[in-house]
Parts: sequence; structure tokens; C-alpha cells
Amino acid sequence: MLHAAMLRRGLLAWVCRVGGVLVLLCCSLSLLYVMTCSPPHSDDPLLSHALPRAGPNHPSLGGTGPGIGAGAVGTGGARAGAAQSGGPPGVQSYQVLLQEREEQHHLHISSLKKQIAQLKEALQERSQQLKGVQESLKRATGGPAGGQEAGAGSQGGGLGDSQGARSQQADLQDFLRSQLSKAEVTAGTRLPSEYAVVPFESFTLQRVYQLEMGLTRHPEEKPVRKDKREALGEVLETALHSLNTPSSQQDSRSAAEQNTQTSKVYTSSDFVEGITRTEKDKGTLYELTFRGESSHEFRRLVLFRPFGPLMKAKNERVNTANIPINIIVPLSRRTDKFKHFMQNFREVCVRQDGRVHLTVVYFGNEQMSEVRSTLENTSREVHFKNFTLLQLDEDFSRGRGLDVGARAWKGGNVLLFFCDVDIYFTADFLNTCRLNAQPGKKVFYPVLFSQYNPTLIYGSQEHVPPVEQQLVIKKDTGFWRDFGFGMTCQYRSDFINIGGFDIDIKGWGGEDVHLYRKYLHSNLLVVRAPSRGLFHLWHEKHCADELPPDQYRMCMQSKAMNEASHGQLGMLFFRHEIETHLRKQKQQQNPNPKKS
Repeated sequence: MLHAAMLRRGLLAWVCRVGGVLVLLCCSLSLLYVMTCSPPHSDDPLLSHALPRAGPNHPSLGGTGPGIGAGAVGTGGARAGAAQSGGPPGVQSYQVLLQEREEQHHLHISSLKKQIAQLKEALQERSQQLKGVQESLKRATGGPAGGQEAGAGSQGGGLGDSQGARSQQADLQDFLRSQLSKAEVTAGTRLPSEYAVVPFESFTLQRVYQLEMGLTRHPEEKPVRKDKREALGEVLETALHSLNTPSSQQDSRSAAEQNTQTSKVYTSSDFVEGITRTEKDKGTLYELTFRGESSHEFRRLVLFRPFGPLMKAKNERVNTANIPINIIVPLSRRTDKFKHFMQNFREVCVRQDGRVHLTVVYFGNEQMSEVRSTLENTSREVHFKNFTLLQLDEDFSRGRGLDVGARAWKGGNVLLFFCDVDIYFTADFLNTCRLNAQPGKKVFYPVLFSQYNPTLIYGSQEHVPPVEQQLVIKKDTGFWRDFGFGMTCQYRSDFINIGGFDIDIKGWGGEDVHLYRKYLHSNLLVVRAPSRGLFHLWHEKHCADELPPDQYRMCMQSKAMNEASHGQLGMLFFRHEIETHLRKQKQQQNPNPKKS
């Protein structure tokens, strides 16, 4: 009993000493870091929340950066000129200086808060360890030999749990190191062809230069997406921290060289450029270049963000047997297109799926009888009764028609598919619509495949095959219409709660983008993905003169993109040169016989 008490006192004293030394060491390191590193400061509006900033009199601001910092240099130069001339600075100069000082202190405070949080985590971890030791000692001293054995057994169990946690952490570290070794970081791998290369993107403080341009179609842009912006900010912050940490300066230079050269404090203005790429099964590689201590010296850091192992996030059953779809089609004239639409509807929705209701919202009186006749013929031939025909005696407005069709449904909450008369879809797409929309949780915005002009694709109108044979997803037959948001699957309750369409928009385009942005600004998940079963059939587009300038420009851009691929349009543009070349080749192959 006495021996156990002495052991308890000794362990408690030892653990307290170790904890005190660790806390004192962490505080000393934090104080040393604050004293030796310059306060955070950055002239970059994009990453100022994450990067250290140089002071207004930092010598590095005197140079020019590679595509960045020009505004900062100009401002610094103006302040320096004012100071050298001896003239009193204006109120605006003081305001700019005060604003920069305020941002500098805010960032400095955030950096200190982060360090304090790290120290708290370390202290909490040590406290948990101390608590575990105390509990094990209490169990060990709670009784005679039998109790001591039980306490020893429980202590052994605690040690076993600790060893298991360490083993799991070691396994994770081994996995991350294996990801690093498999990625192309220090050496390349053999690739079968140029199509297997994973290209890099290059970036500066303000711009990203990219091959995959996405919806913006910009070869260079500011990082718009929050995840990419924060990722680059974290990478730059980590790189600067690594450069300015004393241990990171123990590079290839000898100790004598370090003593003779002054240590430079790196800031964001020293960043030249970086390159990055992602191997989707391994991780993301970053290579960053900074200006060194001389004009011809640079510092390069290579960082790697490994991807962890796959984790199961959800495993659920989805029964779509009782999920009907109300397809809403706004229409004005175009009765020939409507007949083709009903042929596909009859085959896919009536014969194959059988869980569809059709709502047609017709504008005007002209050709109304033909539309009604087409619906009645379909109803009679395939025994289809689930349709509604609504008539609006007003000018055509796609948003107005879809809004009226959605609100006209009185059968409770239903899945809506907003469709156009020139859309072709398959039965698989209807199931995709059901699987990717959920009331109160998510809406589905499929990216459809838009068909080019078949006459240009197949050479002439005589060689154009039937529609079903034209629906081939290739770069010469069409393109993913990623700028279009008109076809969407959403539940009626979500559409009503979000406020529906902006019915003030008349004519062509614009209303779908407004609705799309409403969902993006809400808490609903927007599922945006290419759909292999949804096609936009080509038709000649007319842009009315009475459209407002922005709508007319959108209409003309859509018209140009719908006509043919870049290569096909180039062949049309240079067709005279091509014909001349072919004539010359024919003359060379069949020269005229010389007269005697």
C-alpha cells in the first residue's frame, strides 16, 4: 500500500514537471516567432486573409512582381515620393495607411489566435494523458493484491487502447507516404501517349492560368470558387511559414555560409509563381517559386496534399416506383416540333416509363387546335389520359409558362421536369431525374448534349439519318451545353418556396439563370452533371430585333455555338481556298497533253 502511494506521488510529480516544461517551451517558441517574424501584411486583395503582409517600407516593394503587386508598388512609390519631398501627405494617404495598419493588426491577431488554439489543443491532450494516469493509479490503490491486479489489468487495457490509436495513426501516416511516393513528385513515370499527361495549372497571387476553362471560358481568371481560393491561400501561407521558420533554413548551405549571409524574411511580395496539378487517385502537387536574397537566386518549395483512403459516407435504398414526374412544356406555335416531341414522349414516357404527367402551356390562339388534336390522338392511340392543356392569351414568356404549369398542379408535392419542345430524352434520364432530386434537400440541373446542324455534320440534307441515329456524343456531333440552365428537375414545394420564376422577363433567355441563382443562394444542394440521356435537337434560331441588348447578345452567342464545331466552321470559312487547292492537285495529277 505504501509502495503504491509513493509510486503515485512520483508519477504525479514527474507528469506535472513534464507538462510544465512543455507549456513553457511552446510559449517561448510562440514568443520567439512573434518577435522574429514581421507582422502579417499583404497587398493582394485576393489572399490577404491568409497571407503575411510586408510592411509599407519593406524593401521588396521597390521591385516589380511577375504580374502581381503593381498596384502595391505604385502606392508604395507614391508614399515614398511624398515622404522624400517633405510635403505633408493628404488625408487620403493617411486613410490608406491607417487601413493597411488596421488590416495588418487584424491579420496579426488572427495569427496569434491560431497559435493560442494550437497551444490549447496541446495542453488539452496533455491533460487527458494526465487524467488517464491518475485514474489508473486510483484503480491500482483501491484495494489489496486482487484490486492491484485489477487496476494493473485496467491500466494495461488503457495502454492497449493507446497503442491501438498509435497503430492506426502510424498506418495512416504510412498510407499518406505511399501516396507521395506513387505521385510524380521527385521523378516521372512512363506514360503510353500524350493523352495520358496530367497538365499543370500555373498561378500567381491574383490569377490562375488554366487549360480546363470551365463555364467562364477564360484561359486566365481570378479563382472564383471558394475551395480553390482557400486552397491556394493555405498553400502560400504554409510555404511562407516554412521559409521563415529557422529550421527550414538549414538547407544545402553550410553553417559558415549561413553566418556570413543575412537571413531574409519572406513575404507574399517575394512570390513569383507556382504550378499545380491534381492526380485524382493520389493528391495535389504544388511547386512555388520565391525570389531569393540576390537577383539570380530563387527559393522553390514543393508541397503535396495527399488524398486519404476512401470512406463510406452513405448507404441507402431509393425506391422510385411511386415517384411520378410532371413534365411541363411551354409552347407557342411550332406545332411540327411538338408532333416530333410527342412521338418521343409516346415511346419513352407512355410505353417504357408509365409514371409521367404532361402539362402543356400554350400561348395564343393560333394553331391551338393542332396542339389539342395531337394530344387527343396520342391519348386515343396509346390510352394516355395524364395530360393537361393550359392556354394563355398573352405574349410568349417561357418563365411565365413554366410558372403557371407548376402552380396549376393540385395533386400535392410532385417532381417537376421543366422541358422544351426541341428536347429529346430517354427513359434512363427520367430515372436519373428521380434519383438526383429530393424535396427540401437537392435539385437537379443536368447538362444536356446539344446537337450541331446535321446538314453540316453529314455534308448535305440527303445524307442526314433519322433522329435516333444522330444522337451520338462526339466532339464533331455536338457539345455539352454547360451554359444552359433551362432543363431542370425539382420538386414543386422547392420551386414554390424559392419564389418561382421572374415572370417580368419576356421572350428568350434569362429566366432560367435567375432561378438557378436562387437555388445557389439557398441551402439546397444543386446537382450539376452531364446527362447522357438528354439531348437538345438542332433547329434554326431566330433572334428577334425587339429583344433587349443583353438578351439579343445571348441569343446570337447561342446561335453561333449551336451551328457547328470550331473545325467545321473553319472548313466553311476557308472553303474557297480548299476548293482552289483541290483543283490544283487535280491538274497536277492529270496534266494536259502537249500539242506537237
